[in-house]
Amino acid sequence: MSSNVQISQGSDVTAPTPQNTPLNQAPIAHGLSRPTVPDITEEDKEDEDEEEDGISLPPGMHAAMLDMVQGRLASLVGKSSGYIEALPVGVKRNVAALQGVQVKQTELQNQYKRECLELEKKLQTPLYERRHAIITGSQPATAEEVAAGEAQSLKDDPEHTALPTDTASDPSGIPEFWLTALRNHIGLSDIITERDAAALKHLVNIQITYLNKEDAKPGFKLIFTFSPNEFFDNEILEKTYIYQEEVGYSGDFVYDRAIGTPIKWKEEKDLTKEFEIKKQRNKNTNRTRLVRKAKPTESFFNFFTPPPPIEEDSDLDEDELEEIEEKLEIDYQIGEDLKEKIIPRAVDYFTGKALEFEALDDDEDDFEDLDDEDDEDGFDEVCCADSDESEDEAPARRRGPPRRAPATGSAGSNVNPEECKQQ
Repeated sequence: MSSNVQISQGSDVTAPTPQNTPLNQAPIAHGLSRPTVPDITEEDKEDEDEEEDGISLPPGMHAAMLDMVQGRLASLVGKSSGYIEALPVGVKRNVAALQGVQVKQTELQNQYKRECLELEKKLQTPLYERRHAIITGSQPATAEEVAAGEAQSLKDDPEHTALPTDTASDPSGIPEFWLTALRNHIGLSDIITERDAAALKHLVNIQITYLNKEDAKPGFKLIFTFSPNEFFDNEILEKTYIYQEEVGYSGDFVYDRAIGTPIKWKEEKDLTKEFEIKKQRNKNTNRTRLVRKAKPTESFFNFFTPPPPIEEDSDLDEDELEEIEEKLEIDYQIGEDLKEKIIPRAVDYFTGKALEFEALDDDEDDFEDLDDEDDEDGFDEVCCADSDESEDEAPARRRGPPRRAPATGSAGSNVNPEECKQQ
């Protein structure tokens, strides 16, 4: 559909868009002309007039005409019509000046985003250190902190049962805090296997640090700290996400690449591989032997071996490119969720409260309106299998990051939509 802007030069005239302006005239110098591409709304109006006159288009004809118009419009995208090239030199200089102002705006946006990262680091670091002390039991919880938490719980739930005041806080902290928090994130719960859980029980902290302002590119680093365990020798596993040097067109940082820590697995403890025993026969001696072979398998710890970014001169075919792009998208989304959700709101993921605030917009897109048909009693009923709760009592559906990670496997999300029936 053509996009027109009304400007005033003595009288109201219509300015065509650059993509559909005739090349032979500069509109400011010779007056403005109408676009040469038919407007879709105009064709729709003609179709309505024909229907009012008793003329009906053959089945599919309207859709075919619409596709044709849209195709013509799509063919103009990215192509110059000569509109800018035909402007007077003085006007071109003004356009160039605006582009120069935009350069300064982009530089300001880059500076603003980097300053935000520095401010976030300054304000949140002390709070994260205090949280870690309570989780590990290295410092006891204060009465003021407990009272503030109880007040918030009562605010969220008026029926909250207050904790007894004659019991002291457990000096051992909170066992398996981070494993529980990660499992209560819908996107991560599906990639944490039972074998992973045995290792993640030793996860004692997840921290975030930001790359220095002096670095060529901004970014952040996720730091996973483990207690001694039977699976790997690393005490710390890191995942660094590097942004592109300049913010994107929307004003936000754009991911460039991710770098993970190589894991020093102990013998036969690599959770990213499955081992199987196979028999092999010697062709010459006919003797057999048992060979232990490893093959890749799903694991949370694959997170520390991110897929490499796609090079511009890559000779991968379309399917391979699509597969890598999907893996990169999931990897970046997990990193972003850890940075923006799990680390700042760790206690809410531990308790499950964060699941109540997962957006449901995509779920609404999965349903379509049916014809309104009331049952014999004049009421519409909605039910889900394995649940006797009413619509008001049933828990909200929860989902993971849209188009990023599977939305399955989290606690409290066990309803199978295919088992829903109408009564």
